Amino acid sequence: MTGGENDPVKINADIVSPSIQPIENPKYELRAAWITTFTNLDWPSKKGLPEDEQKQEFIRLLDELQMNKINCVVVQVRAAGDAFYPSKFAPWSEYLMGKQGLAPNYDPLQFMIEQCHQRNMEFHAWLNPFRAVSSTQFSSVSDDNEYNKHPKWFFKYGGSVYFNPGVKEARQHILNVVGEIVNNYDVDAIHFDDYFYPYSIEGELINDGDTYKKHADDYPSIHDWRRNNVNELIKQTSALIKFTKPHVKFGVSPLAFWRNKKQDPQGSETQSAQTSYDNLYCDTRKWLKNEWIDYVVPQLYWSRKSSFASYKNLLNWWTSHDYRGHIYIGQALFRLEDESKQGYQVAEVLEQIKLNRLENSVKGNVFFRAQTFRNNAQSIQDSLQNTLYKYPALIPPMKWIDSVPPGPPQNLKIKISEEGALLKWKESEIKGDNDGAYYYVVYRFAKNEVMNLSSAKNILSIVKQTLFFDKGKNLEECTYVVTAVDRMSNESTEYAIEH
Repeated sequence: MTGGENDPVKINADIVSPSIQPIENPKYELRAAWITTFTNLDWPSKKGLPEDEQKQEFIRLLDELQMNKINCVVVQVRAAGDAFYPSKFAPWSEYLMGKQGLAPNYDPLQFMIEQCHQRNMEFHAWLNPFRAVSSTQFSSVSDDNEYNKHPKWFFKYGGSVYFNPGVKEARQHILNVVGEIVNNYDVDAIHFDDYFYPYSIEGELINDGDTYKKHADDYPSIHDWRRNNVNELIKQTSALIKFTKPHVKFGVSPLAFWRNKKQDPQGSETQSAQTSYDNLYCDTRKWLKNEWIDYVVPQLYWSRKSSFASYKNLLNWWTSHDYRGHIYIGQALFRLEDESKQGYQVAEVLEQIKLNRLENSVKGNVFFRAQTFRNNAQSIQDSLQNTLYKYPALIPPMKWIDSVPPGPPQNLKIKISEEGALLKWKESEIKGDNDGAYYYVVYRFAKNEVMNLSSAKNILSIVKQTLFFDKGKNLEECTYVVTAVDRMSNESTEYAIEH
C-alpha cells in the first residue's frame, strides 16, 4: 500500500456484484430483539433495583446482543398504561421502582436510546396501546392513572382493564402518548404489538355495547365497528408520526394469522382458533395496503413441521402479497427453552432464518425475546455468531421515507505500523437537504481481490467516528474502502479509497 491523497470514487458495476445478495452474507438485514419490561421479563430483572444496577443490566444486555450482530432493539416503554420516561399522559411503570407512579432518579428512555445509538443500534419504542391495567387483583395502579380519572374510557375483560377503542377520547389519549415520545426522544421507530382488542376468552363478552349503540346506524355489525376503531388509531398514529418526524418509522407486530382459509379464501393454510381480523379486530392487510405502516412483524411462532400452523405456510402467506412496507419475521427464540411439544431445537431457528432469506420481501428477523440470548439457550449465541450472523449487516433502507444517499467520506489517509493500520478521513459534505453521514462502513480487501461492496463478509467495521484502527500484521497490501451511510441506511454512491 502506498500513501497519498484520494478523491471519492463512484461505485460502479465493474467492482460491485449484482444486486441479488448471497443468502449466506446479506449486507442488509434487520436483526432485532424484543426487550420485554412487562412483569420484568427481560429488563429490569426485578422491581426496585437501584438506578446504577438498572443501567448496568441494560448495558450488559446490549453488549451481549451486539456481540450476536444484533443491530436493533425493540424496547417495551409502555407495558400497561404506564411509561418508562417522564410523561404528562401516563404514570411511571411499576416495573421500574416497584410501585406505579414512583419515579427513578434518571430518564430510562433517554438513557437506553443513547446507549443504543452509541453502538449504532436502532431503538424502536414498543408500546402496548390499549392494555391499561394488567391485573385488577395484583397490579399497582396510581391515583393519576387514566383509569382512575376517566373510568368511562375503559372496560374490564379477563381480570384486566383495557382502553375502549370505541371511545374517541381514549384513542386521542394514545395519540398523545405517541406524540410525546416522538417529539421528545430520538427514537428510530414506534412499534405496536399484537394486543388491541383482547384475545377472546370463552364465555366472556367485551362490555362495549353502550358505546357501540351510538354508532350502530353507521356500522350494522359491532365487529366492523371495532375494526374501524383500530383502523382509525393506526391511520392517525401514522399521520401523527410522519407529520412530527418523517424519518421515524411505524411498525406493528400482529398475530401470525390474519384469517384462516376456511374463514376467508384469502386467508392462510392454518387452523387457528383466534385470528387477528376476527378476534383482535386488526385488519393488518388493510394497514399494509393503505401504507399506514412502514413494517410488519408477524409472529411466526410455530415450527416447520406444525400441522396446526406450518411455519412455511405462514411465511408463504405473508410474502405472497405485494406491499410497499418491509416484512420482518417474529422468531420464537423462547421455544428453545420450552420443554413442551411446542419446543424447538436450535436447528429449527437456523432453518427458519434460511427460509426467510430466500424471500426477497423478508428484510430481517425480530427475536422474542432478549433473555433467551442471555441464557444462551442451546448455545444459540454460538450458532448465530459462527454461521448466519458471522458478519455484520446494515438496517434495510426504506426508500419511500428517504432515498437520497449522503455524500462520500473525504480525504482517506492510512498509516501502517507494526500494530496495525490507522485509518482517518474527513466527514461527508452535507448536501442541500441536510442529508449527512450518520455512520461509516469500513471495507477491507486483500491484494488483487475483487472489491465487492455488496457482501457483508467484506465489511470490516461499522463506526460512528471518522477514524478506525485495524489491529493486525502484514496489512501493507490490503485495500481499504470507506463509505458513508445516512440515518435511513442509504449508502453513499461514492466511496473513499487511498491509492
